[in-house]
Amino acid sequence: MALLNKQLICSVIAVASFWATAIPAYAQVKLNDSGRDSAYVQVILQRSEKNISALNLEGDTKQNVLHIVANRYFELNDIYAERDSTHNKELCDSRLYRSHFAFPAQLGMYLNEQQIEQVKDGITMGVVQVTYKAHIDMIPSLKEEEKQQIMLWLKEARELALDAESSKKKHEVFGKYKGRINNYLTKRGYDLKQEREAWYKRMEAEGKKF
Repeated sequence: MALLNKQLICSVIAVASFWATAIPAYAQVKLNDSGRDSAYVQVILQRSEKNISALNLEGDTKQNVLHIVANRYFELNDIYAERDSTHNKELCDSRLYRSHFAFPAQLGMYLNEQQIEQVKDGITMGVVQVTYKAHIDMIPSLKEEEKQQIMLWLKEARELALDAESSKKKHEVFGKYKGRINNYLTKRGYDLKQEREAWYKRMEAEGKKF
């Protein structure tokens, strides 16, 4: 029995050693800055670092994630520049589709799902959380299914905003979904004007800004 256990342990160690050498560590993510204006590259790097700052990453992980986010900005810029020069919207949409799903997959090599959500929120100016919280504060009587629907639409808007070519376009996407949410709440019987006025009074009484 002792010999069998020893052989089993040796086998486990051998298999572990094989996979340790067979699966290489992730390579460093190269910054796709070749041929780009250095000032523009620095702006994108600063923006990308701001987007991932909440994660408190360090070392190679931070650099790799930083480069993935920066490269996505570069890629979007290239896609829209090609669209403007060729006027080929179908090609633009096709490239955006592939890029959209490749981005979280790349992040997933270094981040967990919650961290990826934080990166998405960073890129989209935190609009999801700010808007959701505003609705919760404004209408305390919201039902659970209504809260879930609001968050669902805001996250759907975020996915579209991630592919938008500018912060203005990102806000436009969210604006459309905010309109959808307002229509939904109105149909559910909420008087949004009255709810908003009551919310402002509560905030004013608490000394909060709005």
